[in-house]
Amino acid sequence: MKNQLVTVLAILIFMTTACTQSKKSGSENIKNDELNEWFEKGEWKEGWHVQPDESINQEEFALQYSKHPQRWAKAFSFLNNEDLAALSPGRYELEGSDLFVNVDEYVTKNEEDTRFEAHRQYADIQYLVFGEEKIGVVPLENTFEVDPYDKDRDIAFFKAEQNNYRNADSIRFFVFFPDDAHRPCFKASKNSKVRKVVVKVRIN
Repeated sequence: MKNQLVTVLAILIFMTTACTQSKKSGSENIKNDELNEWFEKGEWKEGWHVQPDESINQEEFALQYSKHPQRWAKAFSFLNNEDLAALSPGRYELEGSDLFVNVDEYVTKNEEDTRFEAHRQYADIQYLVFGEEKIGVVPLENTFEVDPYDKDRDIAFFKAEQNNYRNADSIRFFVFFPDDAHRPCFKASKNSKVRKVVVKVRIN
């Protein structure tokens, strides 16, 4: 993990200094290559075989990982080492309120029964252990708030003019940051039972 942190910090430092260089386009290509290489190598997953969804903001992930590397490592170690299909539904604390896991089983919903949501204090790692659903993912700036932020629940609800739906299943996982409005629980082809694991990683 130490080597991973050094790599991430080097990438972030380069990304910061590159913005001040005159040949900006060339610098951006280099920083993007470095970031993509680190992300795709996937050592930060702690051996977990599941693939990250393409919707994940790699730059934001690298930034947040560099702030709390041990916390993120513990999150992915849990996902890699635990029998996620055998865990009882409920909450599992890994670092108190700074890092915890919610395991839930539910029946996916019709589109009109789902809403976009976003959080301020936590990032979400969302993974379907079994079943499938669709998750809408749009930039928060492209939404408008319909239910104000609830600090106790760390959630606000939104509407968006356009939906970018991604398929969620057992072969990929999602990471949502405060600027990522997401609309989970929408049925794929039909209403069906799913098991979802959500790791809540405090970032603010």
